[in-house]
Parts: sequence; C-alpha cells; structure tokens
Amino acid sequence: MGIIIKPIITEKQTAITEKMPTRYGFRVSPDANKLEIKKAIEDMYGVAVVDVNTMNYSGKRKSRYTKSGIINGKQASFKKAIVTLKEGESIDFFSNI
Repeated sequence: MGIIIKPIITEKQTAITEKMPTRYGFRVSPDANKLEIKKAIEDMYGVAVVDVNTMNYSGKRKSRYTKSGIINGKQASFKKAIVTLKEGESIDFFSNI
C-alpha cells in the first residue's frame, strides 16, 4: 500500500480549497511522515509542495439497535494531511475520469 490512500473531497474540504486555492487534503498512511507525504504528492501530481500539516484521528465507537439486539463496533483510525502547494499551482482530481 502506498503513502497516499485517497484525496479528501468533502464539502468542508472543498470550501477550504476554494478559500485557499493552494491547499488540498489527503488521507494518508498512518505511519507516513511529512517528508514522505511531500515526496509522494510531488511524484504523483507533478507539483511543488511548500508545507504539509498532518492530523491523526482516532476511531469512534458506534452502536446500532437492531431486532436481534445491540451491535457495537468502531470506526477505523486514520491520518489526514493538508498539503499547501507553491503559489500558482493546482491539482485537478477529476481530470482522469
């Protein structure tokens, strides 16, 4: 499995990208560091990365009531990276669809 798992294309992240056009969010491998993330983004998209901010999210406990009783579970933990590109550069996630 690679360092970059998938780009984050949510309503909240899209609003951040519209406000600051050089910032993009990615879901990354939990054991990746900032230098590895920077190199992976530069290689994959051919852009110059200025800054990388990372956040670790712990999994939340979930429970659901069903006919057969209560089902307990847990969401997976993940790491998120916010990448700032060099001024004037951008990434088009929908170019290869």
